[in-house]
Amino acid sequence: MPVLHIVVLAIVQGITEFLPISSSGHLVLIPVFADWPDQGLIIDVAVHVGTLGAVCLYFWRDMLGMTAGLLAVTRGRRDPYARLFGLLVLATLPVIAAGYLMERYGMMDGLRSIEIIAWTTFGFGIVLYITDQVGMTVRRVEHIGIVDAIIIGLSQVLALVPGTSRSGITMSAARMLGMERSEAARFSMLLSIPTIIGAGTLKGLQLYHSGDAQLTADAILAAGLAFGTALVAIFIMMAWLRRATFTPFVLYRIALGGGLLALSYGFIS
Repeated sequence: MPVLHIVVLAIVQGITEFLPISSSGHLVLIPVFADWPDQGLIIDVAVHVGTLGAVCLYFWRDMLGMTAGLLAVTRGRRDPYARLFGLLVLATLPVIAAGYLMERYGMMDGLRSIEIIAWTTFGFGIVLYITDQVGMTVRRVEHIGIVDAIIIGLSQVLALVPGTSRSGITMSAARMLGMERSEAARFSMLLSIPTIIGAGTLKGLQLYHSGDAQLTADAILAAGLAFGTALVAIFIMMAWLRRATFTPFVLYRIALGGGLLALSYGFIS
């Protein structure tokens, strides 16, 4: 596999996995416009592992807290981090069920067209802008309840359509529920951990059954680049959201979605 292909794929995956601009949409577009073949399951698993490592490292305090919280629960004590863990699990269940059904009935492949990605990129960019503007900034992750987790979890199902953006739609839902921007991003990225583990496990099983599970230098390079770029992207976004809005991401989505719509309907070639 060409090194340039690996580098571009890993960097794009690392940057877009957590920014509200859709990693799945970008990964569909790359081979289309670059005229590259599909990267294969090994690289898919590698970049998932890389981005998972980045988000776990950035939120290491939350990860440590949830681990300690679960241990406290086994000893009969209540713990806020154990509650957070439970909410993350609850919010993950809808996308697991929907993803299983869509995969089982072959509904995924038909959603990977440029036209669909164009509409979802553009439309959910507008949704992100509206929710960011009208949502209050009075709640933190500690204030999330069961109903809130279910609402955010249901919104995540929409991200099964490329271009929607898992982080974008969950942050939009969190902002509608009155969460501060940085806290909406925090919960969204913590929610990505079980989601990435689930997706990575599924791809890993597919890779195992394919009989081509040998670790390669390509996979190591892809994982390392995805890890590094994802970590930088998380640092930059969290720093930005502590003092500003989602507007730059909205403008990017509108520009990209508008360009893809113009391309899809023949206004440009």
